[in-house]
Amino acid sequence: MSGHGERRRSQAERDAITVEIGYALFSAAFAAAVLFGAVAGPALLFELPSVAEKLSLRAGLVLAPVVFAVRVVSVLVRFRGGGQPSQPGRTSPDS
Repeated sequence: MSGHGERRRSQAERDAITVEIGYALFSAAFAAAVLFGAVAGPALLFELPSVAEKLSLRAGLVLAPVVFAVRVVSVLVRFRGGGQPSQPGRTSPDS
């Protein structure tokens, strides 16, 4: 599996990947929960007309997983593409 020019990752690289995955999942769950609360919250807290309540709950149930997935992908793609500065102690030019 590690034949085509792949190199073994150092422990620091593996740790950085683990932290980034954890951050992506946590921030995505938080964003999805906030969105669900904003969209479906009024239907849960207040007495709304039946149609508005159903629409609000369904919109929250549809949008929350979409936001979760988009957030996870965007964080992980940014991590993969960003990399580290070329020299220790220096910031990359686009930061």
